[in-house]
Amino acid sequence: MTIADKTVLVTGASRGIGRALVEEALRRGAARVYAGTRTPLSNPDSRVTPLTLDVTDPAQARAAAGQVRSLDVLVNNAGLGLYDDLTDPVALERHLAVNLFGTHHVTQAFLPLLADSRGAIVNISSLAAIAAVPVMPAYSVSKAAGFALTQAMRAMLAGRGVRVHAVMSGPVDTDMTVGLEIPKASPESVARAIFDGVERGEEEIFPDPLSQTLAESWRGGAAKALERQNAALLQAEPAMS
Repeated sequence: MTIADKTVLVTGASRGIGRALVEEALRRGAARVYAGTRTPLSNPDSRVTPLTLDVTDPAQARAAAGQVRSLDVLVNNAGLGLYDDLTDPVALERHLAVNLFGTHHVTQAFLPLLADSRGAIVNISSLAAIAAVPVMPAYSVSKAAGFALTQAMRAMLAGRGVRVHAVMSGPVDTDMTVGLEIPKASPESVARAIFDGVERGEEEIFPDPLSQTLAESWRGGAAKALERQNAALLQAEPAMS
């Protein structure tokens, strides 16, 4: 998979990593980039097509899919990250609505196009999915759920030729991390690393200095081995019936 001459859709494209992903896809020669946002977005490049898309609305996701003729790469980037203390269930519900169910809604809407192109799904996850950030617990819970969704989709869609990538990012310098006084990667460098990982076929993409310190141990670790073992259950299922 290369980005050149491909059609790419990025959700949450108005700012941060999403905006950087749009620009990076253009730089790599994408034929068309659909920029999914809740409010209209303008871009001077004629290859960019704005797409009104609230990921929490399944009907809107289906309507957006009806406006797209073909798709090679779907980047589920739209996300929510707020500070909370888990005392208010509404905070958890809001995070799950975007970071889990939003990813599911959009993926299901565009899956027929991705299966036709034997394309790729890129889900922007976080290191918080495997080690909770206690100042953002609802965010961490939702990203852990989203990562499990990614692993399940990877196994279930392999037979249809659709690859599924998880981006395991550390802190990135976006609106979401304004209150954290810690080293952060730039959105532009993360966007470059994400598409590098897609082009290399990496199942988990570690796009910044902090996450890269975990890459080797993750890929060779017990959790990854167990994921592959569990995925084999799909191949074994017909023989069991």
